[in-house]
Amino acid sequence: MSSESSDAVARIVRQTATLLAIAMSVYHLYVGVTGAPEAFFFRGAHLMFTLVLIFLIMPSFRRKVPHAVDYLMMVLSVAAIGYLWANHDYLYSRFVFVDDPTTTDLILGTILVLIVLESTRRVIGLALPITAILFVVYGLAFGNMRPEQFIEMMYLTTEGIFGIPLGVSATYVILFIIFGAFVERSGTGQLFMDSANAVAGHTAGGPAKVAVITSGLFGTISGSAVANVMTTGTFTIPMMQRIGYRPAFAGAVEAVASTGGQIMPPIMGAAAFVMAEFLGASYLQITVYALIPAVLYYWAVFAAVHLEARRVGMRGMPRDEMPAFLHVLTARGHLFVPLVTVVAVLFMGYSAPYAAVWGVFSVVPIMLLRQLTRRDVSFAMIMQALESGARSTLAIAAACACAGIVIGVIAQTGLGLTFTSIVIAASQDSLVPALVLTMLAGIVLGMGLPTTPAYIIQVALLVPALIKLGVVAPAAHMFVFYFAILSAITPPVALAVYAAIGLSKSPIWETGLAAVKLGATGYIVPFMFVFSPELLMIGDWPAVAAATFTATIGVTCLASSLHGFALRPLDGWQRVVLLAGALALIKPGLMTDLIGAGCVLLVIGTQLMARRAEASG
Repeated sequence: MSSESSDAVARIVRQTATLLAIAMSVYHLYVGVTGAPEAFFFRGAHLMFTLVLIFLIMPSFRRKVPHAVDYLMMVLSVAAIGYLWANHDYLYSRFVFVDDPTTTDLILGTILVLIVLESTRRVIGLALPITAILFVVYGLAFGNMRPEQFIEMMYLTTEGIFGIPLGVSATYVILFIIFGAFVERSGTGQLFMDSANAVAGHTAGGPAKVAVITSGLFGTISGSAVANVMTTGTFTIPMMQRIGYRPAFAGAVEAVASTGGQIMPPIMGAAAFVMAEFLGASYLQITVYALIPAVLYYWAVFAAVHLEARRVGMRGMPRDEMPAFLHVLTARGHLFVPLVTVVAVLFMGYSAPYAAVWGVFSVVPIMLLRQLTRRDVSFAMIMQALESGARSTLAIAAACACAGIVIGVIAQTGLGLTFTSIVIAASQDSLVPALVLTMLAGIVLGMGLPTTPAYIIQVALLVPALIKLGVVAPAAHMFVFYFAILSAITPPVALAVYAAIGLSKSPIWETGLAAVKLGATGYIVPFMFVFSPELLMIGDWPAVAAATFTATIGVTCLASSLHGFALRPLDGWQRVVLLAGALALIKPGLMTDLIGAGCVLLVIGTQLMARRAEASG
């Protein structure tokens, strides 16, 4: 094929992919307004768009345009899902595991399973497909599953590929991703950056604080740690290095701050929507559970960068280089309205998809209110946002379909009950060892998988054991959710850190260890809300307030101990005492609170005395 012909084909492929992506977004927005159709049709349409787009824009054999194999994959994807639509009545009149599947059922079902595995490999790599294959092998070899039974569950029921994970991707995730795509193009990212600079840019270690604030705000519209790093880190990492932060520390700050976006309400990572489905709770309730832990996480990171800046004597950026906060609000403050709209619709009692649709529809009218943002409004911008929303959904949708294979095997073989027994036996019916085992499993799973499938697998394998040991269900789910997220900053496979070092040019291990130190609170907060569900706002308000107060002091002291600074540099024994006090305050209970308060007062008292002695001397 000549270069001219190849370029022409590539152009047609790009245009076709753009039109399909826009159609996918428009279809889901329409469904968000009118209500979802029957599960097989709706989830099937979501998966069909996903598969066709993946094979269209990610061709095999590293080619620029699709190969014949890719076109075959597209045709088979449409055929396998279209068959279910064409035989809708048959699908709902048959008895699962009683009526034998037909030869056509088995052939098309096998094809769809293989296509889902291949599409997932193309968008997120080998880890999840290999995990799914291992579970299938276990089910067939050791779980007494017959091949035809496996295909029947995967293809002809909503317990496999078309299960809850794919349903969540189709119902919730894509709409919030589309909303995020519109918000990004509205200039809200610049609003976040300018607001953070106006508030904290001039203070000690200002650029690092700007990174924390901006990434926290950006986390409200993006559930991806890597995307957060690449968006905000482009500005914040050079700013941090400019005032003297080590490259490794600058990269770690951005990685840790960006990772927290997945736990920051009102718009968290995709797994939060899956959690709502598993718990049978509203998405608004999930954001309520997540709020205090998320604030503790960001407060601790903010405290850590402040204390590190004080320890090494860093200053902020020159005040005359920072924008005035009032000017920022006057110029772009109206761009907060779409975020407020989503929260308001949720509080009015409407569903999360409906709130996301209203958020999307509010962006352009809000942009038209001011000349500064009005100039960015165009038909091309709207089309680009619709296309970007669909493209950004592909990895999550494929992962959810592939995770459905794993969940189906676990449900059919009873592996979840077996795993529960193993965890309980290994922990000897003690909660703390069970939590530690779950934490390690969560981090290991999260290292190889995106947050959503890592969380889904843990829900099936580990959450039942925690609940059986007495952990309340929301705390058990949030516990595994946190550690699936924190794998993004945990070496050796720390994707957010990898993204950050591309900008900071710092060594991998040095940056990774700095990230673990900065994000230490994130590893402790899950244990806190397991033992003190009040931090999830479960309980009466006085108990919630008391738990939040002591936990805030505890995480602040933890950051102080780890970074060696309080009112002045800490001596070795002071760091140890302050660490003990932090852990005592973090653990709920009057006695531990009193011990923690005593440790803190001892350290602060000796610091005050030392500072006075220095001043008088």
